[in-house]
Amino acid sequence: MARLESAQASLAASAPTSVSSFPSAAVPVRHSLLVRVTHWITTLCFLALLVTGAEILISHPRFYWGETGNVQTQPLFKLPIPSSRALVPSGYGYVLPDQNGWSRYLHFQSAWIVVLTGLLYVLSFFFTGHLRKNLLPAKPERSFRAFATTCADHLRLKRPPAEEAWSYNLLQRLAYLFVIFVLFPLVIWTGLAMSPSFVSAFPFTVNVLGGQQSARTLHFFVSVALLLFFLVHVAMLFFAGFASRMRAMITGRPSAHMERP
Repeated sequence: MARLESAQASLAASAPTSVSSFPSAAVPVRHSLLVRVTHWITTLCFLALLVTGAEILISHPRFYWGETGNVQTQPLFKLPIPSSRALVPSGYGYVLPDQNGWSRYLHFQSAWIVVLTGLLYVLSFFFTGHLRKNLLPAKPERSFRAFATTCADHLRLKRPPAEEAWSYNLLQRLAYLFVIFVLFPLVIWTGLAMSPSFVSAFPFTVNVLGGQQSARTLHFFVSVALLLFFLVHVAMLFFAGFASRMRAMITGRPSAHMERP
Protein backbone atom coordinates (compact mmCIF):
# COMPACT_ATOMS: atom_id res chain seq x y z
CA MET A 1 0.00 0.00 0.00
CA ALA A 2 2.80 2.37 0.89
CA ARG A 3 4.55 1.57 -2.38
CA LEU A 4 1.33 2.29 -4.34
CA GLU A 5 0.90 5.68 -2.65
CA SER A 6 4.55 6.50 -3.30
CA ALA A 7 4.13 5.68 -6.99
CA GLN A 8 0.99 7.85 -7.26
CA ALA A 9 2.82 10.75 -5.59
CA SER A 10 5.69 10.41 -8.11
CA LEU A 11 3.27 10.47 -11.03
CA ALA A 12 1.50 13.55 -9.66
CA ALA A 13 4.81 15.36 -9.18
CA SER A 14 5.94 14.57 -12.70
CA ALA A 15 2.63 15.58 -14.36
CA PRO A 16 2.86 18.70 -16.58
CA THR A 17 1.48 21.82 -14.90
CA SER A 18 2.07 24.44 -17.59
CA VAL A 19 2.40 24.71 -21.33
CA SER A 20 6.19 24.53 -21.00
CA SER A 21 5.90 20.93 -19.78
CA PHE A 22 4.37 19.76 -23.04
CA PRO A 23 6.35 19.06 -26.22
CA SER A 24 6.53 22.16 -28.40
CA ALA A 25 4.26 20.53 -30.97
CA ALA A 26 1.52 20.24 -28.32
CA VAL A 27 1.65 23.89 -27.26
CA PRO A 28 -1.25 25.71 -28.97
CA VAL A 29 -0.50 28.67 -31.22
CA ARG A 30 -1.67 32.01 -29.85
CA HIS A 31 -1.29 34.01 -33.09
CA SER A 32 -1.43 32.50 -36.56
CA LEU A 33 1.41 33.01 -39.02
CA LEU A 34 -0.71 35.37 -41.13
CA VAL A 35 -1.55 37.55 -38.12
CA ARG A 36 2.10 37.71 -37.05
CA VAL A 37 3.43 38.55 -40.52
CA THR A 38 0.82 41.24 -41.23
CA HIS A 39 1.31 42.66 -37.72
CA TRP A 40 5.06 43.19 -38.14
CA ILE A 41 4.82 44.46 -41.71
CA THR A 42 2.22 46.99 -40.59
CA THR A 43 4.33 47.98 -37.58
CA LEU A 44 7.46 48.63 -39.66
CA CYS A 45 5.52 50.56 -42.30
CA PHE A 46 3.72 52.57 -39.62
CA LEU A 47 7.04 53.65 -38.11
CA ALA A 48 8.27 54.64 -41.59
CA LEU A 49 5.06 56.61 -42.13
CA LEU A 50 5.53 58.40 -38.80
CA VAL A 51 9.10 59.44 -39.60
CA THR A 52 8.39 60.57 -43.15
CA GLY A 53 5.07 62.14 -42.18
CA ALA A 54 6.78 64.18 -39.46
CA GLU A 55 9.40 65.36 -41.96
CA ILE A 56 6.68 66.41 -44.41
CA LEU A 57 4.73 68.08 -41.62
CA ILE A 58 7.52 70.27 -40.27
CA SER A 59 8.20 71.58 -43.77
CA HIS A 60 4.86 73.38 -43.56
CA PRO A 61 3.22 73.09 -40.09
CA ARG A 62 0.10 75.06 -41.08
CA PHE A 63 -3.35 73.67 -41.75
CA TYR A 64 -6.24 75.07 -43.76
CA TRP A 65 -9.82 74.20 -44.66
CA GLY A 66 -11.08 74.13 -48.20
CA GLU A 67 -9.37 73.56 -51.51
CA THR A 68 -6.33 75.84 -51.31
CA GLY A 69 -3.92 77.12 -48.69
CA ASN A 70 -0.43 78.60 -48.66
CA VAL A 71 1.88 80.83 -46.63
CA GLN A 72 -0.11 83.89 -47.67
CA THR A 73 -3.42 82.35 -46.54
CA GLN A 74 -4.85 82.59 -43.03
CA PRO A 75 -4.51 79.07 -41.56
CA LEU A 76 -7.19 77.21 -39.66
CA PHE A 77 -4.47 76.52 -37.08
CA LYS A 78 -0.71 76.06 -37.04
CA LEU A 79 1.66 74.03 -34.94
CA PRO A 80 4.08 75.96 -32.71
CA ILE A 81 7.18 74.63 -34.46
CA PRO A 82 9.47 76.35 -36.96
CA SER A 83 9.20 75.39 -40.60
CA SER A 84 12.13 73.44 -42.03
CA ARG A 85 11.82 75.27 -45.34
CA ALA A 86 12.63 78.91 -45.90
CA LEU A 87 10.71 81.19 -48.25
CA VAL A 88 12.49 81.95 -51.52
CA PRO A 89 11.59 84.71 -53.96
CA SER A 90 10.07 83.84 -57.33
CA GLY A 91 8.16 85.52 -60.11
CA TYR A 92 4.96 84.85 -58.17
CA GLY A 93 6.18 86.22 -54.84
CA TYR A 94 7.65 84.08 -52.06
CA VAL A 95 7.15 80.34 -52.28
CA LEU A 96 8.23 77.22 -50.38
CA PRO A 97 10.60 74.98 -52.36
CA ASP A 98 9.86 71.25 -52.30
CA GLN A 99 12.82 69.79 -50.37
CA ASN A 100 11.31 66.58 -49.00
CA GLY A 101 11.09 64.42 -52.09
CA TRP A 102 12.71 61.43 -50.34
CA SER A 103 10.19 61.50 -47.53
CA ARG A 104 7.23 61.77 -49.89
CA TYR A 105 8.52 58.83 -51.92
CA LEU A 106 9.06 56.62 -48.85
CA HIS A 107 5.74 57.76 -47.37
CA PHE A 108 3.96 56.77 -50.57
CA GLN A 109 5.66 53.37 -50.79
CA SER A 110 5.05 52.53 -47.13
CA ALA A 111 1.40 53.55 -47.42
CA TRP A 112 0.75 51.21 -50.34
CA ILE A 113 2.45 48.32 -48.52
CA VAL A 114 0.15 48.96 -45.55
CA VAL A 115 -2.89 49.05 -47.86
CA LEU A 116 -2.02 45.72 -49.48
CA THR A 117 -1.16 44.14 -46.13
CA GLY A 118 -4.41 45.39 -44.63
CA LEU A 119 -6.42 43.98 -47.54
CA LEU A 120 -4.77 40.59 -47.06
CA TYR A 121 -5.53 40.72 -43.33
CA VAL A 122 -9.18 41.65 -43.86
CA LEU A 123 -9.65 39.02 -46.59
CA SER A 124 -8.33 36.39 -44.20
CA PHE A 125 -11.38 37.03 -41.99
CA PHE A 126 -13.49 35.08 -44.47
CA PHE A 127 -11.21 32.01 -44.37
CA THR A 128 -9.89 31.84 -40.79
CA GLY A 129 -12.76 33.22 -38.72
CA HIS A 130 -10.31 35.58 -36.99
CA LEU A 131 -12.87 38.39 -36.90
CA ARG A 132 -15.57 36.31 -35.25
CA LYS A 133 -13.30 34.38 -32.89
CA ASN A 134 -10.87 37.08 -31.76
CA LEU A 135 -12.17 40.56 -32.56
CA LEU A 136 -15.95 40.68 -32.24
CA PRO A 137 -17.02 41.02 -28.59
CA ALA A 138 -18.48 37.84 -27.13
CA LYS A 139 -22.16 37.83 -26.23
CA PRO A 140 -21.58 38.29 -22.45
CA GLU A 141 -19.47 41.39 -23.22
CA ARG A 142 -22.13 43.15 -25.28
CA SER A 143 -23.45 45.25 -22.43
CA PHE A 144 -22.74 48.61 -20.86
CA ARG A 145 -21.96 46.91 -17.55
CA ALA A 146 -19.21 44.79 -19.11
CA PHE A 147 -17.79 47.86 -20.85
CA ALA A 148 -17.83 49.91 -17.62
CA THR A 149 -16.18 47.10 -15.66
CA THR A 150 -13.37 46.75 -18.20
CA CYS A 151 -12.80 50.52 -18.25
CA ALA A 152 -12.72 50.62 -14.44
CA ASP A 153 -10.13 47.82 -14.35
CA HIS A 154 -7.91 49.72 -16.76
CA LEU A 155 -8.27 53.00 -14.87
CA ARG A 156 -7.28 51.24 -11.64
CA LEU A 157 -4.29 49.74 -13.54
CA LYS A 158 -5.49 46.29 -12.56
CA ARG A 159 -3.05 43.75 -13.92
CA PRO A 160 -4.76 41.44 -16.45
CA PRO A 161 -5.18 37.78 -15.47
CA ALA A 162 -3.01 35.09 -17.06
CA GLU A 163 -5.84 33.77 -19.24
CA GLU A 164 -6.13 37.15 -20.96
CA ALA A 165 -2.87 36.35 -22.75
CA TRP A 166 -4.92 33.89 -24.82
CA SER A 167 -7.62 36.36 -25.85
CA TYR A 168 -8.40 40.06 -26.20
CA ASN A 169 -10.38 41.91 -23.56
CA LEU A 170 -13.39 44.04 -24.48
CA LEU A 171 -11.47 47.32 -24.82
CA GLN A 172 -8.85 45.66 -27.00
CA ARG A 173 -11.51 44.22 -29.30
CA LEU A 174 -13.29 47.57 -29.64
CA ALA A 175 -10.02 49.44 -30.19
CA TYR A 176 -8.83 47.01 -32.87
CA LEU A 177 -12.19 47.12 -34.65
CA PHE A 178 -12.14 50.93 -34.58
CA VAL A 179 -8.60 51.06 -35.97
CA ILE A 180 -9.21 48.43 -38.67
CA PHE A 181 -12.59 49.62 -39.92
CA VAL A 182 -12.57 53.38 -39.14
CA LEU A 183 -9.12 54.93 -38.66
CA PHE A 184 -7.20 53.00 -41.31
CA PRO A 185 -9.83 53.54 -44.05
CA LEU A 186 -9.98 57.25 -43.13
CA VAL A 187 -6.21 57.75 -43.20
CA ILE A 188 -6.03 55.99 -46.58
CA TRP A 189 -8.94 58.00 -47.97
CA THR A 190 -7.61 61.37 -46.82
CA GLY A 191 -4.14 60.46 -48.05
CA LEU A 192 -5.39 59.60 -51.52
CA ALA A 193 -7.47 62.80 -51.54
CA MET A 194 -4.21 64.78 -51.46
CA SER A 195 -2.92 63.07 -54.61
CA PRO A 196 -3.58 65.22 -57.73
CA SER A 197 -3.54 62.19 -60.05
CA PHE A 198 -6.01 60.26 -57.90
CA VAL A 199 -8.30 63.27 -57.45
CA SER A 200 -8.33 63.93 -61.19
CA ALA A 201 -9.69 60.41 -61.71
CA PHE A 202 -12.04 60.40 -58.69
CA PRO A 203 -12.84 64.05 -57.84
CA PHE A 204 -15.76 63.13 -55.57
CA THR A 205 -13.32 61.58 -53.07
CA VAL A 206 -11.96 65.02 -52.20
CA ASN A 207 -15.11 67.06 -52.85
CA VAL A 208 -17.00 65.23 -50.12
CA LEU A 209 -14.20 66.15 -47.69
CA GLY A 210 -14.36 69.83 -48.57
CA GLY A 211 -11.18 70.15 -50.63
CA GLN A 212 -7.56 69.00 -50.65
CA GLN A 213 -6.53 71.21 -47.73
CA SER A 214 -9.45 69.85 -45.72
CA ALA A 215 -8.25 66.33 -46.56
CA ARG A 216 -4.75 67.24 -45.32
CA THR A 217 -6.15 68.58 -42.05
CA LEU A 218 -8.29 65.48 -41.51
CA HIS A 219 -5.31 63.28 -42.42
CA PHE A 220 -3.32 64.96 -39.65
CA PHE A 221 -5.97 64.35 -36.97
CA VAL A 222 -6.51 60.72 -37.99
CA SER A 223 -2.73 60.17 -37.94
CA VAL A 224 -2.57 61.61 -34.42
CA ALA A 225 -5.33 59.21 -33.35
CA LEU A 226 -3.37 56.26 -34.79
CA LEU A 227 -0.22 57.45 -33.01
CA LEU A 228 -2.10 57.62 -29.69
CA PHE A 229 -3.39 54.09 -30.26
CA PHE A 230 0.16 52.92 -30.95
CA LEU A 231 1.54 54.54 -27.78
CA VAL A 232 -1.24 53.12 -25.59
CA HIS A 233 -0.80 49.72 -27.23
CA VAL A 234 2.93 49.68 -26.42
CA ALA A 235 2.34 50.92 -22.85
CA MET A 236 -0.24 48.19 -22.20
CA LEU A 237 2.17 45.66 -23.70
CA PHE A 238 4.74 46.50 -21.02
CA PHE A 239 2.08 46.55 -18.30
CA ALA A 240 0.64 43.13 -19.22
CA GLY A 241 4.01 41.42 -19.69
CA PHE A 242 6.29 42.53 -22.51
CA ALA A 243 8.37 39.35 -22.89
CA SER A 244 5.44 36.93 -22.99
CA ARG A 245 3.38 39.03 -25.41
CA MET A 246 6.34 39.66 -27.71
CA ARG A 247 7.24 35.99 -27.80
CA ALA A 248 3.67 35.08 -28.69
CA MET A 249 3.64 37.62 -31.54
CA ILE A 250 7.05 36.54 -32.86
CA THR A 251 6.96 32.75 -32.49
CA GLY A 252 3.22 32.28 -32.19
CA ARG A 253 3.65 30.30 -28.98
CA PRO A 254 3.33 31.60 -25.42
CA SER A 255 5.97 31.89 -22.73
CA ALA A 256 6.45 29.12 -20.22
CA HIS A 257 4.40 30.74 -17.43
CA MET A 258 1.36 31.46 -19.63
CA GLU A 259 -1.09 28.69 -18.87
CA ARG A 260 -4.04 28.08 -21.13
CA PRO A 261 -7.33 28.28 -19.19
